Amino acid sequence: MKFKTEIKPYHGAAGGWGALESTTRFVFDSKKVLSNLRNLMRVNKGRGFDCPGCAWGDDNHSTFSFCENGAKAVSWEATRKAVEPEFFAQHSVSKLRAQSDYFLEYQGRLTHPMRYNRTTDHYEPISWDAAFSLIASHLNGLESPDQADFYTSGRASNEASYLYQVFGRMFGTNNFPDCSNMCHEASGVGLKQSIGVGKGTIRLDDFEKADAIFVFGQNPGTNHPRMLHSLRHASDRGAKVVSFNTLRERGLERFADPQKPLEVVTPKAGRISAAYYQPNLGGDMAAVRGIVKALLQTHRERIASGQPSLFDEEFIATNCAGVDEYLAVVDATSWEKITEQSGLSEQDLREAASIYMNAERVICTWAMGVTQHKHSVPTVREITNLQLLFGQLGKPGAGLCPVRGHSNVQGNRTMGIDEKAPKALLDAMESHFKFTPPRVPGHNTVEALEAMLRKEAKVLICLGGNLAAAAPDTPRTEQALSNLDLSVQISTKLNRTHLTPGAEALILPTLGRTELDMQATGSQFITVEDSFSMVHASEGVGIPLSKEQRSETAIVCGIANAVLGDKYLDWMALADDYNLIREHIEATIPGFRDFNARCDIKGGFYLGNAAAELKFNTLSGKANFSASPLPEVLIPMGDQNAPFTLQTLRSHDQYNTTIYGLDDRYRGVYGQREVLFIHPQDLADLGLKDGELVEIETLWNDGIERKVTGFKLVSYDIPRGNLAAYYPETNPLVPMSSFGDQTHTPTSKAVPVTIRRCEQKVDLQRIA
Repeated sequence: MKFKTEIKPYHGAAGGWGALESTTRFVFDSKKVLSNLRNLMRVNKGRGFDCPGCAWGDDNHSTFSFCENGAKAVSWEATRKAVEPEFFAQHSVSKLRAQSDYFLEYQGRLTHPMRYNRTTDHYEPISWDAAFSLIASHLNGLESPDQADFYTSGRASNEASYLYQVFGRMFGTNNFPDCSNMCHEASGVGLKQSIGVGKGTIRLDDFEKADAIFVFGQNPGTNHPRMLHSLRHASDRGAKVVSFNTLRERGLERFADPQKPLEVVTPKAGRISAAYYQPNLGGDMAAVRGIVKALLQTHRERIASGQPSLFDEEFIATNCAGVDEYLAVVDATSWEKITEQSGLSEQDLREAASIYMNAERVICTWAMGVTQHKHSVPTVREITNLQLLFGQLGKPGAGLCPVRGHSNVQGNRTMGIDEKAPKALLDAMESHFKFTPPRVPGHNTVEALEAMLRKEAKVLICLGGNLAAAAPDTPRTEQALSNLDLSVQISTKLNRTHLTPGAEALILPTLGRTELDMQATGSQFITVEDSFSMVHASEGVGIPLSKEQRSETAIVCGIANAVLGDKYLDWMALADDYNLIREHIEATIPGFRDFNARCDIKGGFYLGNAAAELKFNTLSGKANFSASPLPEVLIPMGDQNAPFTLQTLRSHDQYNTTIYGLDDRYRGVYGQREVLFIHPQDLADLGLKDGELVEIETLWNDGIERKVTGFKLVSYDIPRGNLAAYYPETNPLVPMSSFGDQTHTPTSKAVPVTIRRCEQKVDLQRIA
């Protein structure tokens, strides 16, 4: 069908009637209206199921514990639409490849295991036993276990993720690339270096006690809308929300709570940000450095006049190391460098410093706007430096809050999905399971793709996810996937990765979070971990569309049993009873004592955080200040004369690579996705106009052409020299060789590009 394309500024608040209308539309479009209304009443509730969307925590107080995008995720998963064997008989892979991502996912749920036939270019039905045998044949025929990669999506449960990494290590490899490698790795790496724990130090109710909340590189209105409730409540009681975001985002400005009738039917809305700053892409580290420089000046002026120290000297002396080296680096950083790199004025940063200084309890929170740059780890550590100077750790209403994306991306890492697994985990597994796990670090996501390009990796198994659409450098990623001997996708819906098969390929249909998981011992529940280290039980209720669909856990056990047999574990017994899996987790993962019993705790249970208790698991035994200078340049390998820096981002009708619709309501974009947000003065200087079509080309140093075309220019409130466009449409522009130091995370928020007018007319209407 055709979509009406329109660019129309959105003047309302985030949430409110628009969110309610959108939620209703998606529920009706699922063709399971009554069951999905019941589903929504069970989202994030005790003995209900955890939202398959974002990883924001549950407040356990609201009547409705879901947001607009959570309702989209539930309705999109619990649909009556089905992709059955007849669909694949009618559609070749080549023809499906020409369709949009929206078209693919809109077709509905996968219902039967399918095997790709390269001769006919069609997927054809295969039995589960035959599928498992094919996987076992390929894996057991490898010259080395390290020729296999085991990819994981952040939506996988604790139970499935745990067994997946146990199986992979029993098979003999640490090749566990995952979605966190592409998004949040810098948070874990930076925090471990600074405070010894790679997770946030706060709990959800700390937002109710903070005097100021500094938000860096986030768009919660689209990516984790339930956060807006926490920010709105904080603002209403007088806390100062200070936002740093390159784009002017409606969710960080005003929010009308859809759960409050008066705010749904009237223009009433609450302000979110007391101050809003728009740094250059990659300029957050310089912005924080500027805040510290201003505070350091005030601190010294106070000391000189006989006033008490501005910093928490007792906290620093007792808990920290390296403060003198850090402050020397701050002194050596000029205001000229800070303002040039951040794109903010000295006055802006002194204003932000004043807000920070006058707050007793401060939370700093960030997301992918911080973590998808070359210098992301130093940026995370710079934010931590600021908090350490003022002792904003280990007390109510204060701390560090990296916000992860998918609903269990943090739990996956807790469960051992880590290509560089901690020694303690490997030791515990060796002792408990009586096998010798590999100790050599494995592939992260970029390294796995590079190994596939070199034809060194032969088999890829994906527990969820859509790697072809999520990864950078799309043509090279697709080439890497097509080089495989076997690719296996454990999926709920049809996606782009299914259409980039290796020599052989399997699609294994899995149950969703909303659905009843019935095994030999009865109905099973799984668990997930949110961004606040809370572990929740999740139990679906919907009847699966097909008897051929299997749970992620059962599929992992089926593969492991076919490959390894019962040498170390009775895999099929674990598939029958998830309580047994949780007993193994309890025996090998810290924090899971009495795991099965604690799953009954209303609201979940807290894993704890050593750094929040001022116990620092670093080599020094203390919280470490980082004395990193600002980067010399923000894009060190690109063309320093590139006129623009591009960031890729999500639309509002999107979650990761799942495209729910073609609208981006808060940014005023309707019925289209090939748009490019640009400052109006940049438009004028280029001699271009709103609505003109351009091609975008990456300026990189490896001789590879990276270009997309037919993107409509949209004048937007964004700093000059900065651009924004949606992924996966602009993933072809992100070089695979451009990644963060210490993380290998693609620099999707820092792509050096040039733009020029399209020479040929392009039809933006997509058949969907």
